[in-house]
Amino acid sequence: MDIETIRTYCLEKKAASEGFPFDETTLVFKVMDRMFAVIDLDHPDKLTVKCNPDYAIELRDRYNGIEGAWHFNKKYWNQIHLMSDVSESLILELIDHSYEEVIKKFTRKQKEAYHELP
Repeated sequence: MDIETIRTYCLEKKAASEGFPFDETTLVFKVMDRMFAVIDLDHPDKLTVKCNPDYAIELRDRYNGIEGAWHFNKKYWNQIHLMSDVSESLILELIDHSYEEVIKKFTRKQKEAYHELP
């Protein structure tokens, strides 16, 4: 899977945006200003996504291509090696999971604003 496919998939999500809040090479995808996916353009073969802590451990145990994310809280963030034993369909599922994990943590006001969006 390539980063353009991931970029398009992420941006198709409701209220999704992209930007470079840290530096000129770290592409961050957000839903209503909260991160759900990150790609370092210097290392475009890796994707970082948020994950339920128990599921994160399960995935790391099952797949060689999934590990705790570098520079992130490893309890909640996984790094996926795109050219590994992780299938494209699972990568897309993990992007969806990350997006949903972020939305679950919205405040009541954020949830209301999100649901009012087209």
